[in-house]
Amino acid sequence: MLPALKRATLLLSRLPGVGEKTAQRYLFHLLAERPELCEELGAALSHLHESVGPCVRCGNFAEIIPGAETECDVCQDPKRDPKLLCVVGKVQDLLAIERTQAMRGRYFVLGKLLSPLDGVGPESLPLPALRRRIEVEGVEELIVATPPSVEGEATALFLKRELDREGLRLSRIASGVPHGGDLEFADPITMGRALEGRKNL
Repeated sequence: MLPALKRATLLLSRLPGVGEKTAQRYLFHLLAERPELCEELGAALSHLHESVGPCVRCGNFAEIIPGAETECDVCQDPKRDPKLLCVVGKVQDLLAIERTQAMRGRYFVLGKLLSPLDGVGPESLPLPALRRRIEVEGVEELIVATPPSVEGEATALFLKRELDREGLRLSRIASGVPHGGDLEFADPITMGRALEGRKNL
């Protein structure tokens, strides 16, 4: 393989979910397209860190404006309920919840989940910043929207233990059978939670 292609393949294959063959497919597609596409893509990627940064309030991605605090659209939205705060593990989870258009409050991105095997302990979580957010904004309900994984459950239990106090309602997103899914393929934990979280018809 040509050195330029080999280097580009190695770089692309470092992205999550992209193996060597997928990286090569992307490169061959780019080579077949007009050269301007590579230039535009390269320019957009090279300036990405200058244009996008973490929101100072919640950790979501936000546009960096020189001379101004970096705040995301959600935190700047005056229609959002500041007393309702949803805690997520990563920005991708926030975006997934936003797509439902069912969340009327604001968010707090942890950035990571408890995982002792990976060296992520309680001290690695931004708990002081979360506590400040709850106190300053007078949060009344905290929705813990960590994934239904071992790490997600451990993080949810830790947050419950650390933040459970009078005047703050702690809730956890439900998990169950996905829409359009067959019950026969549901695992026992998912099926059990679907039964526990049942609603009246």
